[in-house]
Amino acid sequence: MKIIKTIVELREHLATFRHPAFVPTMGNLHDGHLALVRQAKPLGDVVVVSIFVNRLQFLPHEDFDTYPRTWEADCQALDAAGCDVVFAPSEKELYPQPQGFTVQPPTDLANMLEGHFRPGFFGGVCTVVMKLFACVQPRVALFGQKDYQQLMVIGRMVEQFALPIQVIGGQTLRAQDGLALSSRNNYLTPGERQEAVQLSMALKTMAQALRQGEANLSALEARAMQTLEARGWNPDYLTVRQRHNLQVPAATEVALMASNAGLVVLGAARIGSTRLIDNLEV
Repeated sequence: MKIIKTIVELREHLATFRHPAFVPTMGNLHDGHLALVRQAKPLGDVVVVSIFVNRLQFLPHEDFDTYPRTWEADCQALDAAGCDVVFAPSEKELYPQPQGFTVQPPTDLANMLEGHFRPGFFGGVCTVVMKLFACVQPRVALFGQKDYQQLMVIGRMVEQFALPIQVIGGQTLRAQDGLALSSRNNYLTPGERQEAVQLSMALKTMAQALRQGEANLSALEARAMQTLEARGWNPDYLTVRQRHNLQVPAATEVALMASNAGLVVLGAARIGSTRLIDNLEV
């Protein structure tokens, strides 16, 4: 496995390959990231993983400075998973000047859900991903489905800019109790970790109700929010959306869409000081 820290060296090294497969990360890797690396192996002639904590997608009060950086463990895990190249640029390397040119996704997709509670988040994500795409020039790029809205935003960006890249979602990996794997799970205290599974359980309860014919989405979402609040959570949203565009389904279409795998339930909630997100397709 080769470790590369400059754009010039990366381009020189990748010049002999025709089909790079790319997995962008912010490091602090878990088995979900490594599953994406293994998924990428047969899809390209070289697998590139980036490790870069992107300041542009953090709000001023969020955890950029304290975001876990686990470089040595990440490299060992990536080597074992079959990664060929780790691209780990410094902030100065990737942003040698303040990033005045940015990629701003359409508000109808990017200002809801995560974008509503984290204003500017998707602009930061799209800008760094576009820049990493320019550096790596992959044919295939893999992103985890746990970040459901992010996967959709990036897919739409690639489509609208006619980039020659296939965006593929990797299945959400979960712990044995059902908690979605996330780098931010490391922030949880032992007690919070035990409680954290309640987010996925709330989503499962919502999905089951939809499959059983529940059509009153407002009541369904309110019950889910109240259930978590009663357990000491601070939920941002637990909601039912259409899979293909993340818009609220019409009440008359809920039952039909639930029976035809057209819905997704999404949640974001804070337990203690840690904000977790999850989703479940229906």
